[in-house]
Amino acid sequence: MSDAHAEAIALRRFWREARRVTGAPRDAGVRAMNDREIRRLNQVYRGHDAPTDVLSFPGTNDVAISVETAQRQARRHRHALAVEVRILMLHGLLHLAGFDHETDNGEMRRRETRLRRQLGLPASLTERERSRPQAGTARGAGPRP
Repeated sequence: MSDAHAEAIALRRFWREARRVTGAPRDAGVRAMNDREIRRLNQVYRGHDAPTDVLSFPGTNDVAISVETAQRQARRHRHALAVEVRILMLHGLLHLAGFDHETDNGEMRRRETRLRRQLGLPASLTERERSRPQAGTARGAGPRP
């Protein structure tokens, strides 16, 4: 088995476990995209004309992750891309489970911190960046992966 295949299997396992522990919908899906694609979604659904790392779409139970942004963040925080993708998955799933770090007085941050420790991840998004105005939950139906 190749390293890429093994990592893909590990990411699927992580997704299932993170979906379970966050309470996100069982039909939640994830889509990898580039900065151009996520920038367009961020502009359409949130009014921010910039790429972001992760967007969640509760209307369709989808999480969109920019692999390009994730790679830059992984380098900045000195860990593997797969670790950063897991952090983004967890963050996006928490949004699908109904949490919103922009309005919940720290509830999502506390939950994300507890879950990332439980799942063996380094610092979560809400711990690293207290204010993330361009990332978050997109309102409306959202895209289909």
